[in-house]
Amino acid sequence: MPTKREREYYAMGYSDGISAGGPREDIRTYAQTPIERGLYTVGAKDPDFPKRKRKLSAWNKFVKANSSKKIYKFANGKLKLKKMGIAFRKTSAGKKKK
Repeated sequence: MPTKREREYYAMGYSDGISAGGPREDIRTYAQTPIERGLYTVGAKDPDFPKRKRKLSAWNKFVKANSSKKIYKFANGKLKLKKMGIAFRKTSAGKKKK
C-alpha cells in the first residue's frame, strides 16, 4: 500500500506527463516491440535481437575438429563416439576435472 507521500509523487508525475502533451493519439503504436513490452526472451524471433550462441565445451570442440577424420567414422558415415571419447580423455582438456 503506497504511503500518502508516494501517492502525492505518483499524482505529480501523472500530471507532469499529461501537461507535457505527449502523443495521446499514438498510444496504440507505443511500445510495440517485444523489448519495450518486457516480453523479450533469449532466442525470440526478432531480427534485431539475434540469439546468442553458447561457448562450445571442450568435448564439443574436439568432436567438431575430429568428426571429419576417417579414423573416427564408420563405413556408413556415423561417428565412432566411443573411440572419440577415449581419445578425448587422453588430451589435456579431457583430463581436466571440475
